[in-house]
Formats: sequence, C-alpha cells, structure tokens
Amino acid sequence: MTESLEQILTSRRIVVAVGAGGVGKTTTAAALGVAAAAHGRRVLCLTVDPARRLAQALGLERMSSEEQVIDPARFAATGLPLRGSLSAMMLDTKRTFDELVLKYSSTPERAKKLLGNKLYQYVSTSLAGTQEYMAMEKLVAVDREGRFDLIVLDTPPTANALDFLDAPDRLVEALDSQTMRWFIQAFESTGKVSLNLLARSASVILRGLGRITGGGFLESMAEFITELNDLFGGFRQRAQEVEGVLRGPGVTFVLVTSPAPMSIQEVLFFNDRLEQAKLARGAFVVNRFRLPPQTGQTGAAAPTEAVASAAAALRGLPLTNGEPARLVRAYGDAVRLAALDDLHVRSLTRAVSTNVPVVRVPELAGDVHDLAALGNVVRVLMAGGV
Repeated sequence: MTESLEQILTSRRIVVAVGAGGVGKTTTAAALGVAAAAHGRRVLCLTVDPARRLAQALGLERMSSEEQVIDPARFAATGLPLRGSLSAMMLDTKRTFDELVLKYSSTPERAKKLLGNKLYQYVSTSLAGTQEYMAMEKLVAVDREGRFDLIVLDTPPTANALDFLDAPDRLVEALDSQTMRWFIQAFESTGKVSLNLLARSASVILRGLGRITGGGFLESMAEFITELNDLFGGFRQRAQEVEGVLRGPGVTFVLVTSPAPMSIQEVLFFNDRLEQAKLARGAFVVNRFRLPPQTGQTGAAAPTEAVASAAAALRGLPLTNGEPARLVRAYGDAVRLAALDDLHVRSLTRAVSTNVPVVRVPELAGDVHDLAALGNVVRVLMAGGV
C-alpha cells in the first residue's frame, strides 16, 4: 500500500532528504518540517548545507549550530498554524567531532592532546567524508535524546548526494588501515617516530617526506594517528550504530529532483543505491514541474493572435505590432516544455516502485525565500502534488 507524504511525516522518526545540488532539496526539507509541525509533531530541521536559503525560508536571519525555535505566530500569519513545534539547526562538523573525541577517549588527557593536535584541526573540518559522517552522528545523537518526534535532515550538497551512506565504513577503514598501523608501531614505544621499526620501503618514503616537511610534521602526524587509534573501538561501535539506525523502521528517505533528464538519471541512481543498501524510500519530490499555460477554458484551442490581442486589451495592456504573434509563440513553447516535463517524470514513475509516490511541485514565479512562499510548497506537498 502506498503511503502519502502526509502519512510518512506523521509516522516516522527521521526523514532524510537526498538529491543533487540545485534541485530544491533544502526547500523541500524545510517544507516537510513545517508540514509535520502543522500536524502537531515536535520537529527539528537539521541542515548541513551552508547556504542561507533554509534560514530565509523559515524566517531566520541566519542558521546556527544551536537549536532555534521558529516563532509559530509567523506561520499562523501565512495560514499555516503549527499545532506542534519547529526548530532549526545547522551542523557544526568540528563541534560534533570534538564531542566524539571527548566521549570515546580513554582519558581526558588523551582527548585534550588530540583536540590540540594541528592535524586534527584539519581532519575535523576538511577531510573528505568528515561532514557526511558527522551529519549522521548528529542525527543519531539528537534522535536518541527523544526531545523531537521527527528530525528532517537536509543532506550535504556534494557531487554524490549519497556519500554519507559510505561514511561510517570509510571512517572505520581509515582507522584500521595499514598506514595507521605503521605509524602506531613506529611511535608508540618511544613517543617519537622510529623509522627503524618500519618496513624499508616505508622508511625511505617517510625519510623523504621528513626532509620536505620537517621532522616536526612527522611527529605531529604520528601523534595524531596514535591518539586517534585510542578512539578506534568507540568509533567502530558508533559507526555500526549509525548504520543500524539508518536501516530502522522509523527512517525513510525522500528523493528530490527536477524534471530535467540529467536530474532524473541522478535520482534513479540514488534510488538504486538506497535499494541496494536496503534503506526505505518514502517518496520522490519533483520540483519546478512546468504546467501548461491556462487559457481560461477547459479544452480550449491554442489562442490565435486575435485572441491574444483581445485578452491583453481586457487587462488594459494594448499590444503593439508583432507582440500578439510573440505571445502565441510563447504559449506554444510553454505547452511543449510542459509536455516534456510530463514525459520525463512519467519515465521516472515507470522506473520506480509503485509503492513510492512521485509528488510533483509546480514551478513557482520566484525563489522560496519567505514563509508565505514556503507555505505554498507545503500545501502542494501535503495535497500529493499537482
């Protein structure tokens, strides 16, 4: 049986919005959060996207790493009273990583040593995959606090929108790599890098690296890896827990796309990845779906130049030479573009499970940058699209 988006938002604990950049994923995540709060749920919108659009759409000046409660009176003014509550929060990658270090280090001293390491400062903010993994960490941590009925996660704007699915495994593999073991073996016995303990090939490489970077760099690297290894057991367990939560019955994924053929292909790839990983897909949301222009009469033929001129005159907009013809051509172009969007979305519908709804959100006159525009998106989503 196919569940509607409304049913999903009132029955799940976690909704993860995924999709390539530029398809309206952040706006969709915000709209889903508003819809759930309107149904009486306590909702947190958690974003890892540094863009300000979500903040603007929710009526905030800026997003913060602290939870911000959205004033319900702002929504009531747009005709969307919130029977529940809505909070918004931006992920602070380094802060989340720091919290894990403090939690899993064997002693406070070792935690302090790692947090002060120069390489850690880089890894905790810039290493590939760190942001994706910490997003999952924060998601699980907030979920287990039990203060929210629903968490809506707006995933990172990466080239591969599903990088976070591999992040736990990548972290464990990095901590358990041969390179890690080399450094730990060379450093632990004396507290300094002993190249004599390493294989000859590794020693040659590291001596060369030391001449370029200086011995202090190798010492910092070895110290960083050794202290990080102290956390390995905790990180491995945590990564497994994160993966387990994503496969739980209270979690579902909403895949966001546009009608463009490339976007459709990308979202089908994401769908296949989720299916292979046995992760639940709740719905597809197709943003910026173009509808055919309205003539004012059901089944009416395409307007002629005379009809276009008369319609413009009724609105006090007299047309000059050539403008009626351009209006007729523009109407024909709009009809063809709408037909193409419909064709592309039908291909998406045929390719996915019949139990996963495809919700079409029409192209709006402008960007969603305030609560009124966001409210319009909410109503379309809850109505099942156009």
